[in-house]
Amino acid sequence: MSDLLDPRVPNSAADGDLREALFRAADGLSENERVDLAERLLGREVCRRIGVYRLPEGFLLSVVIPVYNEIRTVAEVVRQVQAAGVPCEIILVDDGSTDGTRALLESWRGQPGLEIVLHPRNQGKGAAVKTGFERARGDAVIIQDADLEYDPSEYRKLLQPIVENEADVVFGSRFKSATRAVDGFWHVFGNRAVTFVSNLFTNRHLSDIETCYKVFRRDVVQRITPTLREQRFGIEPEITAKVASLRDVRIYELPIRYRPRTYAEGKKITWRDGIASLWCAVRYSRGIK
Repeated sequence: MSDLLDPRVPNSAADGDLREALFRAADGLSENERVDLAERLLGREVCRRIGVYRLPEGFLLSVVIPVYNEIRTVAEVVRQVQAAGVPCEIILVDDGSTDGTRALLESWRGQPGLEIVLHPRNQGKGAAVKTGFERARGDAVIIQDADLEYDPSEYRKLLQPIVENEADVVFGSRFKSATRAVDGFWHVFGNRAVTFVSNLFTNRHLSDIETCYKVFRRDVVQRITPTLREQRFGIEPEITAKVASLRDVRIYELPIRYRPRTYAEGKKITWRDGIASLWCAVRYSRGIK
């Protein structure tokens, strides 16, 4: 237990579990009351490490969720986002789903905190992300996949460097976590290859540019969005290259939890997307010029 509470010991899974346990124990209290209780129990440094801190008054997070044929998981993802303990607007961009997802999202129209956008045809994740960026009104913006691979309870930890004015962009790395689920060899190999090529050109030492969890100050999103061109998964190296080219932008990387799904469960990225991403890492190597 002493290691769990030691702020020098990085453990993403343990941090998340402890944070969630604290919030459950403090159910019924206001956000600031929860933070006060946690700081009394654990001390301020431990609380900072596990992402328990005060958000600025009126803070709003824009959560952009690109959706394509995710009828089995999208409702649970939205529930988890709403339970993450961060005031947010959720922007769901359906990219031409054909499995009933579209009708489900339509039925949610008018619900507080939800914005539903429907693309008339499938264009790709990059196109859906750009649509969501264009509608974001929050102080910060995060991308959230509509499957269950990424855990929204990580939001507070990822936002912390931005809220504390230490970063303008935060990447959530699946490869820095002390504990993580085992993914397929070729998927990891391809990811690392794209990241390596991207790092060569951007001169930034990142470990996971293909991660879904990228958090931005809204002004950074406003600077890069008009320049985005990639409609599919090439959006990841494109965003990375363009953010990295903004030399006044501070980039952080933090470990996150990740549960990879299989192709049988609906995973969509293929080796062709990996090749395309390698090309995009080169194509956008000059960033915003």
